[in-house]
Amino acid sequence: MLATQLRRLVKQSAIYGVGGIISRLIAIFLLPLYTSYLGTKGFGEIETIVALSAVLVVVLRMGISSAFFRFYFDSTDPARRTLIVRTSFWFTMGMATLGLAVGFVLATPIAHVLRFGDDPWLVRAGFVGLWAQMNYQQLTALFRVEERPGAFVAATIANVFITIGTTILLVVTLHKGATGAVVGNFVGTLAVYFVLLGYRRYQLGFQFDRKLLRAMNKFGMPLVPAALALWAINFIDRFFVAVFKGQAEVGVYSLAIRVASVIVFVLAVFQLAWPAFAYSIEEEHVAKRTYAFVLTYLMLLCSWGSLVLGLLSPWIVRILAPRNEAFWRASEAVGILCFSATAYAGYTVLAIGIGRARRTQFNWIVTGAAALLNVALNFALIPPYGMMGAAIATLAAYVAMFVGMSLNAQRVWPVPYQWRRVLTLSLVAAALLVLGKVVSAPLPLAIALCLVYPVVLWPFRFYLPAELRRLRVRRMAA
Repeated sequence: MLATQLRRLVKQSAIYGVGGIISRLIAIFLLPLYTSYLGTKGFGEIETIVALSAVLVVVLRMGISSAFFRFYFDSTDPARRTLIVRTSFWFTMGMATLGLAVGFVLATPIAHVLRFGDDPWLVRAGFVGLWAQMNYQQLTALFRVEERPGAFVAATIANVFITIGTTILLVVTLHKGATGAVVGNFVGTLAVYFVLLGYRRYQLGFQFDRKLLRAMNKFGMPLVPAALALWAINFIDRFFVAVFKGQAEVGVYSLAIRVASVIVFVLAVFQLAWPAFAYSIEEEHVAKRTYAFVLTYLMLLCSWGSLVLGLLSPWIVRILAPRNEAFWRASEAVGILCFSATAYAGYTVLAIGIGRARRTQFNWIVTGAAALLNVALNFALIPPYGMMGAAIATLAAYVAMFVGMSLNAQRVWPVPYQWRRVLTLSLVAAALLVLGKVVSAPLPLAIALCLVYPVVLWPFRFYLPAELRRLRVRRMAA
């Protein structure tokens, strides 16, 4: 039963990952374009707009996206599910439109606060992107609850290819700078969204249930403070870096974040499949055992990826910014940011049990405490250490959040997580990264340290007897 559930999760994640891989590869392809044509300041402005959009999405959704998944699986009645779809759709449409209107009116003062100078159109472009993102994600969420990853991937691929063509046209050919890059990123989203509106027209009739919305908000609203705290941990350091060190430093830091986002990509692919998969397991003992192994294997994958990216970051950064040496020191922060993302990956697994038990009202305490720690460390570390201070603050906050959520989740819905194995795989990966950095490992040694990671785990008794038996069988079959 456990193996069947894990195979199902891996299969769905792998299909979702096809679109994600293409999206990530194209994002990597665009990085040299950004570093060459926008410079550190322009790249920093893009990341600041991304940070602003992220917090507004959390506020405007009011927890409806999380509630949508939970409520959809509460009933198998097609009429009830259609009502949930329509209520969520129209609520999202209304809130996104409200945000767009406010953004257009207040674009000039927002531009001054964000240190963009007199460029309100960059802000307005960001708010159009916000509208497109909110509505697009609500429609594509239907593919996820229907467990149709193939359709989701098709929409993603179409979005990505339109985006890359438009971005090259605006940034390279028409020289529209940061504003052109932001516009290019939402054109594909808008185009695919309007196609999906036509495709879903029979499901999206005007039907809105206020009582249902209140119930969904009752579930989702307690998650909003937690999501805002997560935003603070994820993005607020850009604003601190901009204020204390300038947008150019934000640009360098943002390149480090983009390299580390490979781990975020793995997590994003996992998260696309995870909520629907986790809630669909009806038997409680099966769910708990499955969640325990998912945490171990996800942390193993992310820790290994963090080690690889951290050790190879000097060469990766030079490939992504070949013509601008000002970006090269971004490699110093990559490893720290990767392990931050790994801690967050563990947090997402732990949090699902609280959602399953419908006791989300205390999530904000865990994330809020971590956010306060992050803000305090940003104040203390960014003025003397710049982006490195921001990276350290992010890591400390995510580790604190992981620990806090593990305590809270075990109190609400206990799961037999494999804590010794999780600690072992994390410490071994971190030790190998520190070793490589201390000796300033050349490329051959860095690669060797990456490859030896699973072998080093063996003397620490990480592997279970059943896992070792499967490895021997596969070796013999090969």
